[in-house]
Amino acid sequence: MIPLTLHPDRLFSSDPVLRDLSRALYATISKLPIISPHGHTDPQWYADNEPFSNASALFITPDHYVFRMLYSRGIRLEDLAIPRRDGGAVEQDARKIWRTFAANYHLFRGTPTRVWLDHAFHEVFGVRERLTPESADRVFDRINDCLAQPEFRPRALFERFNIEVIATTESPLDPLAHHAKLRRSGWKGRVVTAYRPDPTVDPEFEGFTANVEKLGELAGENSLTWHGYLAAHRNRRAYFKSMGATSTDHGHLTAQTSDLNEAECEALFAKALHGKATAAEAEVFRGQVLTEMAKMSLDDGLVMQIHPGSFRNHNPQVHERFGRDKGADIPTRTDYVHALKPLLDRFGNERDLTVILFTLDETAYSRELAPLAGHYPILRLGPPWWFYDSPEGMQRFREQVTETAGFYNTVGFNDDTRAFLSIPARHDVARRMDCRFLAQLVAEHKIEEDEAFELAPELAYGLAKRAYKL
Repeated sequence: MIPLTLHPDRLFSSDPVLRDLSRALYATISKLPIISPHGHTDPQWYADNEPFSNASALFITPDHYVFRMLYSRGIRLEDLAIPRRDGGAVEQDARKIWRTFAANYHLFRGTPTRVWLDHAFHEVFGVRERLTPESADRVFDRINDCLAQPEFRPRALFERFNIEVIATTESPLDPLAHHAKLRRSGWKGRVVTAYRPDPTVDPEFEGFTANVEKLGELAGENSLTWHGYLAAHRNRRAYFKSMGATSTDHGHLTAQTSDLNEAECEALFAKALHGKATAAEAEVFRGQVLTEMAKMSLDDGLVMQIHPGSFRNHNPQVHERFGRDKGADIPTRTDYVHALKPLLDRFGNERDLTVILFTLDETAYSRELAPLAGHYPILRLGPPWWFYDSPEGMQRFREQVTETAGFYNTVGFNDDTRAFLSIPARHDVARRMDCRFLAQLVAEHKIEEDEAFELAPELAYGLAKRAYKL
């Protein structure tokens, strides 16, 4: 057996002075409640509170962070129980899937995925040996034995993880039935939704016109006219807000925004509905809707999140066979300075609007994002996400952003995850890296020690809670 241990000083500096201060800072925040304002966990987990079925279904099948690495080494997605769009056969033997995972666990060395997997194994399930081909069955059985116990059901884990609030992310076409069921249940855990309108704002999204029609049906509006389309979004946003939403989320290819006149909007919308918009026109339309959504946020108070820069479904064969969000979303270069200017010209100086910017393009941190957030009152910066949701990415973000935007124009840490078990691990990593960064600032006499102790809980808890109005 190869022991699995989590070193108490993991991710801290090897320098004894910095390590000691990091430890002291971390001790004051390690047990703070988790604010998880943006994620992709399934609300049905909390609504039904049924046991997770098995280790493979919990750790592998739903999480593209895991199976994309395995796929990159030639393992078929069918062999990992990833559902096919055509309903074709996929592997059903959970133990066999787990053995494949264990045989390839070495692929995750040095990755943030390995950090959170080991954390979950050790801290949640009490596993004390490293996952290897030899230990695969023992670890699988240990996890499955735990999952059969009441204390490992979703609501119990939610409480055990000390989650104060978690936001799921739903399309305007979602009836939010699971959120409604949660409300009726009387459970005290706070699970809210977030408004993600991508299927109804992207002319290149599959079934765009049908999606717009359904939007109108749900809202009771004629969504095939420009005015009715906007009214339908306002209606659905109000419903999402009544179900606890405090934010919207927009996952566009670029950060482009537009500010067209009404006649131009009507003409472009008509082309989009009839499938006649060019790629350039589709981009202008998406940009116009971002500006319209900013106006709606100014009216209804929902915080606006913009997640640009991902070339989604880059692998057409995987997309055709398995659908969206299967690990083939690739970062692209992103222009914020010019792309956001139409929106900022209209709303950048508003004090009652918050727009949180995220990026997959690290080159934009110090050149564009920090100066923008360091000037415009509406802008805040989200933490590294996705490919940069890692210790090194967090360190680079703090180093490149803080000197220009400061700490208080950022929103702390929020996890962008589909894997429920990774949430406490991700927050633990962020808290450790923030303490490491604060210790370095103190050692270099850039801030005083008392300021570091004041900043640590802000970065771990306070900034996210306030930014997202939670």
